[in-house]
Amino acid sequence: MKVTVERAQLLKSLGHVHRVVERRNTIPILANVLIRAEKSKLALKATDLDLEVNETIAAEVSPGGSTTVPAHMIYDIVRKLPEGSQVVLEASGDRAVLAIRAGRSRFTLQTLPESDFPDLNAGEMTHSFKLAAADLKRMIDKTQFAISTEETRYYLNGIYLHIAATGKTETLRAVATDGHRLAQYEIPIPTGAKGMPGVIVPRKTVGEVQRLLEDNDAEVSIELSQAKIRFSIGDVTLTSKLIDGTFPDYARVIPAGNDKQLKVDKAEFEAAVDRVSTVSSERGRAVKLSLSGGRLTLSVTNPDSGSATEELEVDYDSDPLDIGFNSRYLLDIASQIEGETALLKLADPGSPTLIQDKDTKGALYVLMPMRV
Repeated sequence: MKVTVERAQLLKSLGHVHRVVERRNTIPILANVLIRAEKSKLALKATDLDLEVNETIAAEVSPGGSTTVPAHMIYDIVRKLPEGSQVVLEASGDRAVLAIRAGRSRFTLQTLPESDFPDLNAGEMTHSFKLAAADLKRMIDKTQFAISTEETRYYLNGIYLHIAATGKTETLRAVATDGHRLAQYEIPIPTGAKGMPGVIVPRKTVGEVQRLLEDNDAEVSIELSQAKIRFSIGDVTLTSKLIDGTFPDYARVIPAGNDKQLKVDKAEFEAAVDRVSTVSSERGRAVKLSLSGGRLTLSVTNPDSGSATEELEVDYDSDPLDIGFNSRYLLDIASQIEGETALLKLADPGSPTLIQDKDTKGALYVLMPMRV
């Protein structure tokens, strides 16, 4: 096998595929990237057995062939090669090495045979539809922060993607929750998505898809079944297993009767929460919101370091209320609000609060209170 390819193209492609490979592997072949050259194309593939990324780039091939090399090492080598250089990859069948040449640089890497490389057989996909990259990116951005990292509740370790009905209107909805907060974002149902099963896309897959969405104008093709999902973006294909579990009935925690409405300038509120939380303890992180008339007082008390308060003028005309929240969770949600005004619908100090962007439809957030 002999392949000549532009460094920039090879680096970009390796950048997409090498991230899937775990740094520590008990199975040697899983530390490698599969390189296959044929008909003026170079295909790269990496997998961790749950997730697989393929990409094909243009290259001069003469003759074709395939091998596997350590993914992180070849990525680092190509990254350090001079910009604008042509990279030559060469392997002969009788020696288990891949030679890499660019300018005056020479490297040889140990290889493992292609026949050892696993294939994440996707099986039959039952549903397929297309989404604008900008829409998919937005769905991920608006919900990803609420994915649980608690491994025991594995069914919360991803984004629940499903068809939801609001009245007579059907939408494609993404939901994530960690039990303390919930994020939901929906868009009009794409053609072909009707009747699709509700699926939980794993956290690692969500992160990799997000990184692949570099061009907002691109179109993403999504295929899925009960067990697998595949995203195709340009020349890159990402196939992943889904989380085999049942997502909880999240609709039960979205409050419907919260009658106390607080409208607050989003930028002022975010900055004030950030300031007062400076003195909060790493463990507690609690910030108290005291509402009375058109005034909101934010306060933090930390027995070990001190206290902080700040007052804001707000739009609030319900009964006085004191409620506490985790300041980091509050900031995570505030950062998602794009409009100028955040709308908080409250009930009492022990009930979940609904937070929305007053001007932007499609997204809603639920935050559980803390005792303060």
